[in-house]
Amino acid sequence: MTAIPRARELGDRMVAMRDGVHLATDIYLPEGEGPFPVLLERTPYDKRGTNHGDFTADSRETRSKPEIARWFAQAGYAFVLQDCRGRFRSEGVFTKYLREAEDGADTLEWLLAQPWCDGRIGTLGLSYGAHVQNALACLDPPGLAAMFLDSGGFSSAYHGGARQGGAFELKQLTWARKHALQSPETAADPARRAALERETIEEWISRRWRIGHSPLTAAPEYEAYIVEQWDNDRLTDFWKQRGIYALDSYDDYADVPAVHMSSWYDPYSQTAIDNFTGLAPTKRGPIKLVLGPWTHGQRSVTYSGDADFGAAATLDGNAGPDYFTLRRDWFDRHMLGRADAPEHLPAPVRIFVMGGGSGRRTPEGRLDHGGRWRDEQEWPPARARDVAMFMHRDGILRMVPPDVGAPPLCYDFDPADPVPTIGGAIASGAPVMFAGGYDQRETPELFGARHPGRALAAREDVLVFETAPLARDTEVTGSIVAHLHVSSTAVDTDFTIKLVDVYPANEDYPEGYALNLAHGILRARFRNSFEHPQPLEPGKVHAVTIRAFPTSNLFRAGHRIRVEVSSSNFPHFDVNPNSDWRVPDAPAQIARNSIYVDRNYPSRIVLPIMPDAEG
Repeated sequence: MTAIPRARELGDRMVAMRDGVHLATDIYLPEGEGPFPVLLERTPYDKRGTNHGDFTADSRETRSKPEIARWFAQAGYAFVLQDCRGRFRSEGVFTKYLREAEDGADTLEWLLAQPWCDGRIGTLGLSYGAHVQNALACLDPPGLAAMFLDSGGFSSAYHGGARQGGAFELKQLTWARKHALQSPETAADPARRAALERETIEEWISRRWRIGHSPLTAAPEYEAYIVEQWDNDRLTDFWKQRGIYALDSYDDYADVPAVHMSSWYDPYSQTAIDNFTGLAPTKRGPIKLVLGPWTHGQRSVTYSGDADFGAAATLDGNAGPDYFTLRRDWFDRHMLGRADAPEHLPAPVRIFVMGGGSGRRTPEGRLDHGGRWRDEQEWPPARARDVAMFMHRDGILRMVPPDVGAPPLCYDFDPADPVPTIGGAIASGAPVMFAGGYDQRETPELFGARHPGRALAAREDVLVFETAPLARDTEVTGSIVAHLHVSSTAVDTDFTIKLVDVYPANEDYPEGYALNLAHGILRARFRNSFEHPQPLEPGKVHAVTIRAFPTSNLFRAGHRIRVEVSSSNFPHFDVNPNSDWRVPDAPAQIARNSIYVDRNYPSRIVLPIMPDAEG
């Protein structure tokens, strides 16, 4: 971005919502008489603040929201920034995710009445800024003309973002504590701030939060919604509210050009895919899907966690000159109808296929994993072939079913000693967990690490299944699904899977390198229905299906495809106490869990393998 001239600024206009609450809104107008096309960004993160991803590959200097607004105003757009309800300068009580559809629609109605608005309104934003767009689009409001949703926009918060497989995503706790500290109420109340600052998330992350017994007790509005989300463990109407569940709204969803962008190490990759596959077949759009190798919003760096994907990994130069220009050109072309505007996303789908690097350590100390961009006409790629790889008792993944009569593999899952989270598709997890790709080995700084240097695969409660060294490069692109046959001594427990690219040893990594790619979890009581939980019958064999988030990775010849099976991934997810959830405060217990690897009970993982790289 070049030097940005000042725009005409109208700050802190208080826009009335239908219930009388006023939302603080800043307006940046281009030079000239107008009227102008309008871009709207609604945010809970301070309309005058900065976003951690708003920089370019050429300059790591983060641009503030007002700077970005002025840049768009220079390009001829009226740019509108608004604090969400109950955040920063806006009135009202903040309840995460809810009321955003109605507040967005009321804002659009107000914009359409302004003399400087020409009737065309585009929306943009990252993360929560994408959630509010998706909520708004479910109402199909007048004036909405185009959208750019980056790393968010719930298809279903229950299935990704707040919960996964019935387990609760504890990043909701870290997010709530951070933003309770930033709330207007905390800024105005030193006693509230002091009470919040006395508590640490590290001490509370292992506990069950209740009203009046949490680190957020001094911020009751934040405590209330967190406890409500946590306690609503079933897929009820609570999770089907507008704003957090778009799956039932695609027929009514606004038919406008839209980009749904996310990344492989982001919790909203499945959301982006769901929205794309749910909308593209029936909308004129156009509807686009972009999936990079990044963590949440980090589209202009080459690495995620400890894995580096090479110079080509950034959005910059691969889907437009940079993030700012990509969005401007998108709105120019698809909202304003400017045929001369560059089309940076000509194909419906643009994905980054990870893998193919040297496997050595980069000068920055990261694994050189490599990768490349590729366009596709649909998702999932039609030419991908689902290949079942069966789990055998000797720990080998094979394409042939196991023998008859093979005994199960068993382990003890102790809720007091869960498998620690090492990377993955995480957002807002600091300071207890971090997103991205890492060697699956405990390090001293890892939260919950008890044996630094130990590989997770060496734990007695982690079962490892992997192929022989691959004879050929093998690309896996699509959704990852495991079909397991299990039993437990408990009436409820969790089962987890993790897909791993296992590098052979080299001089930089003499023990090899086990790179996490995708993971999934299932709370066993939800094995048949997320609406109607059912206890396990101890000792009985049950069939369960675990869906991991999607990925795209090239496993090089000589590598192994590994699947790790266990019963916890903490603190990414809350730990199942293995007790009867129907009994209040039932004590935690150790569960003896078994995975069956018999021809009559063939546990397997199904991988979408691309034929042009099939091994």
